[in-house]
Amino acid sequence: MSRDYILALDQGTTSSRAIVFSREGKIVAKSQREFPQIYPQPGWVEHDPIEILDSQLAALRGVFASGKVRPSQIAAIGVTNQRETTVLWDKRTGQPVYNAIVWQCRRTAKMCEELKSQGHEELIRAKTGLLIDAYFSGTKIRWILDNVPEARRLSESGNLLFGTIETWLIWNLTGGEHVTDYSNASRTMLFDVDKLRWDDELCRLLGVPQSILPKPVPSSKVYGTFKSGVLGLADLAGVPISGAIGDQPGALFGQACFQPGEAKNTYGTGCFLLMHTGTERVQSRNQLLTGVAWGLGDTVEYAIEGSAFNGGATIQWLRDELHLIASAPECDTLAESVPDANGAYCVPAFTGLGAPYWDMYARGAIVGLTRGVNRAHIARAVLEGIAFQVKDLLEAMQADSGIPLRELRVDGGASVSNIMMQIQADLLDCRVNRPTMVETTAWGAACMAGLAVGVWHNREELLKLRQVARVFDPKMDEPVRAVAYAGWKKAVGRAKGWAEQG
Repeated sequence: MSRDYILALDQGTTSSRAIVFSREGKIVAKSQREFPQIYPQPGWVEHDPIEILDSQLAALRGVFASGKVRPSQIAAIGVTNQRETTVLWDKRTGQPVYNAIVWQCRRTAKMCEELKSQGHEELIRAKTGLLIDAYFSGTKIRWILDNVPEARRLSESGNLLFGTIETWLIWNLTGGEHVTDYSNASRTMLFDVDKLRWDDELCRLLGVPQSILPKPVPSSKVYGTFKSGVLGLADLAGVPISGAIGDQPGALFGQACFQPGEAKNTYGTGCFLLMHTGTERVQSRNQLLTGVAWGLGDTVEYAIEGSAFNGGATIQWLRDELHLIASAPECDTLAESVPDANGAYCVPAFTGLGAPYWDMYARGAIVGLTRGVNRAHIARAVLEGIAFQVKDLLEAMQADSGIPLRELRVDGGASVSNIMMQIQADLLDCRVNRPTMVETTAWGAACMAGLAVGVWHNREELLKLRQVARVFDPKMDEPVRAVAYAGWKKAVGRAKGWAEQG
């Protein structure tokens, strides 16, 4: 039987998924498993690494249990992951020394403030393309080394390993290959994105021993093979694991944004806007991030990025915490029932504000409330708040790149919302393009894996596979847009700095 399918493991912030794609870019089978979120203190977010692994393996089992595909038909495996989330484990036993510290976690905010006060911002920006922020892996590693005695002991004996989630999965699935792709390494605050190597000076500055760091590798390459004994799937043993890419650059590739100036936004737990900038990285003047989008063969390409920490998570909050809606589609139904938010604004800064504000101490706010505001207005304000954050990012990105964006390609779970995509087009004053297949993050990982083993030979083949489901054209008049955006800026001002002491 020919091996015509690519398996993508998509390990996200709230769930793990396994998706099988055909050579034609169609989804053949899909399985998903959620796992618990852990909140030890306000602003702290953790995951159990074993639960991450178990949920990913359960999703993998689910794909084959569907009966739509057999392990013997898989040509290669690609991995994509929530970035920055940090795991340290004992390389002898495979046991984590502490829970994974999630990208959303703000526990190292004070450490970051100290680094800023010591004048290290320019050094870190120049080498990594990042700002100093608790978002990134470097200070999370330092926190574990400082607060978990076992981590220090293992590090001193040479038995401690660090990885972001793709590293953790690949290590477990291959039986010990310790690698990270360039796109994930770019998010650690330890990696020189021009020289493509761990930086001695930054490792010393953050107190991170290089002995624990994985080998940086291209995003499309055979790293190892699926080890026998995992899942009891004998036919999957020996299948190459040949693609690894962070979730957001994975979506950029999956959206076929292959040319400089092409951009996508993913509406997942957070919102992530990336623009392809070619083989040279753009230095941001507006507090955006730059880094490696992917390494493909001998070519390394870069992207400029802005992120909003809370996107789809805000809709989950409406459902799970406030109980204003029973399901995500109900949010759309309510929002569509009113013409606007009746003066209400929702700033979903539950874990601070990302670009272009980078305010670790901002917190969520709903402002502009009057007695006339009902739950339909709140639902619409939530969708508008997500879209306003993307407008903030795009304004900064266009200023940095000098490229006016005429089309934004969209994906992620919340991009299925027609009302939010129309709001987005209206606020951006540009066309919003949603593909038929919105699983672009997993598709990007599948593409990387398939290119490495010859399922596809070049990007031109992949470009032909992208199909458009719907285009949303802006309908809002400029004066209305300007007033709405001014109100958003005012609301952000109320949310900024809320959790600062003193």
